Amino acid sequence: MPWFYYVGRVIARILLFLFTRRRVEGKENVPQDGAILVVANHLNLSDPPLLAISLGRKSIFMAKEELFRSPFLSYFIKNFGAFPVHRGRIDRKAFHHAKHVLGDGLALIMFPEATRSKDARLKPGLPGSALIAMRSGVPILPVGITGTEKLKGIGGMLSRPQVTVSIGKPFRPQTDLAKLDRDELNRQTEFIMQRIAELLPPRYRDQGRRVHHTPCKGATGDGCYQ
Repeated sequence: MPWFYYVGRVIARILLFLFTRRRVEGKENVPQDGAILVVANHLNLSDPPLLAISLGRKSIFMAKEELFRSPFLSYFIKNFGAFPVHRGRIDRKAFHHAKHVLGDGLALIMFPEATRSKDARLKPGLPGSALIAMRSGVPILPVGITGTEKLKGIGGMLSRPQVTVSIGKPFRPQTDLAKLDRDELNRQTEFIMQRIAELLPPRYRDQGRRVHHTPCKGATGDGCYQ
């Protein structure tokens, strides 16, 4: 790993200690080795480093391509353990990168909502995480994050809000690749979002379906992993 991967985590740990009251629940559910796909709700830019620190193991996360447009910011994000994904279109490069990360036995962090929730409520998920999990066969680790939505501006940080990371038990997609089609992918995405929702207080959950029905190309789900 690049030097900043380790230095960045030390810095992130210090900042989270200074500006939040962090609590991690269910850390015993995190496998200590082997590939794992971590799926979580997304509230704030601090969520990726928060998860990386709370999991207690090496992890890489998928981030939206827009964050990599600045050479300065891109340098730090990449070296912190992130790689870009283009939302709204097929991104085979990101998909293959994800398979490489899991093939190396690391933890891959994904936010199925693909964007931060503006009202802190869980939004519909895109099928990308379900597709990667189904094709790789790795366990899925659901995580619920609360409190980071309050980290806005100096006032929000100085108030040291309670930030909780709730880690559920790992599970695997209950399906067969031979059955992979649009409906099955949407069903597995819904299942993933439900497992995340179970770890959140009622006010953080949505009121409707938790899957965004993204058109898929082909029986293998190409085009669904934005």
